[in-house]
Amino acid sequence: MNIFGKLFQLPLGLETPAVDTIAVPAAGRQIVFGCGTLSYGLIRAKRRSIGITVGSRGVEVRAPRWATLREIERFLREKEKWIWHHLGSHRHEREKFSWISGESIPLFGQPAALEIRPIALKPRDRRVHLDESRLVAQVLADDGIDELRALIHAWLRENLRQTGTDRVHHYARALGVPLPSVRISSARTRWGSCSAAGRISLNWRLVHVPSRLIDYVVAHEIAHLREMNHSSRFWSLLEGIYPGCREARRELNALERKLPDL
Repeated sequence: MNIFGKLFQLPLGLETPAVDTIAVPAAGRQIVFGCGTLSYGLIRAKRRSIGITVGSRGVEVRAPRWATLREIERFLREKEKWIWHHLGSHRHEREKFSWISGESIPLFGQPAALEIRPIALKPRDRRVHLDESRLVAQVLADDGIDELRALIHAWLRENLRQTGTDRVHHYARALGVPLPSVRISSARTRWGSCSAAGRISLNWRLVHVPSRLIDYVVAHEIAHLREMNHSSRFWSLLEGIYPGCREARRELNALERKLPDL
């Protein structure tokens, strides 16, 4: 449990859902396998089992505080083939994004072509807007990639904030729970999270996926306001407000590996 109270999170990618919140920062470690050396982040947490997350930025291991390094490494060796397989999937399927006109940015499941328009005006005149299937970024003539990226990110986050807040309110009413507060996060391994204090966090990268999958993440987190676990009661509750939730979960995890890394 962290200082803000109990938190429940929806993993992005391949990890078995965590039992509780991160307790301490991740520690970088290495283990030597037969086919190479693996670097991984180790997080000690209040949980009952060891879990592994494989993402575009590497491997993260979450372990109970009582688990010894020998037990953790034995578990990693048992999962060696699985780890290398999914690391390979992320390396080959993740699209490399280039900040040039013509690059495609998925918006709510539909491709939008980036169009960069340099202008000779003032910084406050920078703006982004959607023009049919083009995402137009109006930047200063001497702006670099950092300025362009920051501008696009801010626009994407605000669009998800508006959509996400609307869907959070929709599913909160459907389940008959108080309207939670909503924040947009930059988590690398979580699509969303729900705190016992009634706060929903949504990963800004959800702006890339179809609306029905945003609905799944939102419904998943709203259901945690009733069931802070992944028990059969939780899944039954979620199925009641979002039919086909397990299929949506699989689709979302498969899609994650194909999203551009902005």
